[in-house]
Amino acid sequence: MEDGQGARRPLIGVSTYLEAGARWGVWELDAALLPAGYPRLVQRAGGLAVMLPPDAPEHAAAAVARLDGLVVAGGPDVDPARYGAPRDPRTGPPAPERDAWELALIEAALASGTPLLGICRGMQLLNVALGGTLVQHLDGHAEVVGVFGRHPVTPVAGSGYAALVPEETSVPSFHHQAVERLGAGLVATAYAVDGTVEAVELPSAKGWVLGVQWHPEMGEDVRVMRGLVEAAR
Repeated sequence: MEDGQGARRPLIGVSTYLEAGARWGVWELDAALLPAGYPRLVQRAGGLAVMLPPDAPEHAAAAVARLDGLVVAGGPDVDPARYGAPRDPRTGPPAPERDAWELALIEAALASGTPLLGICRGMQLLNVALGGTLVQHLDGHAEVVGVFGRHPVTPVAGSGYAALVPEETSVPSFHHQAVERLGAGLVATAYAVDGTVEAVELPSAKGWVLGVQWHPEMGEDVRVMRGLVEAAR
């Protein structure tokens, strides 16, 4: 598929929520959901967005094989059992189907060299997939329930993220978990003022791999997503 200027628009898959009892119109049914900011950001960055609802993990490689790029979206807390930690009382309820599906998607993307962007939970799950651990609760990154805040993020000079966004930026965020021990091969490439890891990259990967702790789909800056889309071309 080409855009209006004749350039090919890469197919970008975005993982989704699976929610019980979602309501719209007169209906209340189980639904695969994705906040509209995700496909809109993919589209604004020059890609075609497709939704990837949770499926059996054994189908992940076939799904990724049909994509040019993959976004693992934000969402519920990763089950601490996935990284061998006891559950903190402030950690949210597990989402086992989504954990299993998205871990399989990440593994398939890494194996195939498919460009991969992890957003918030997606970055955390990328870290877990590579053997890392998470801080299960930190204060100051989600101050009002259901409202995105903003805070500054500083890139590490010379990193792939800094090549996309070279300056300190104010980013939209809503999270209470973060990277603790980095997974194998991952490198921290941006930080918050309090030292929280805000971006990670995998220099040894076959393809383009970036995780960001914030929510670019809630802002106007398309540079991170454009990096994925350009890699996916």
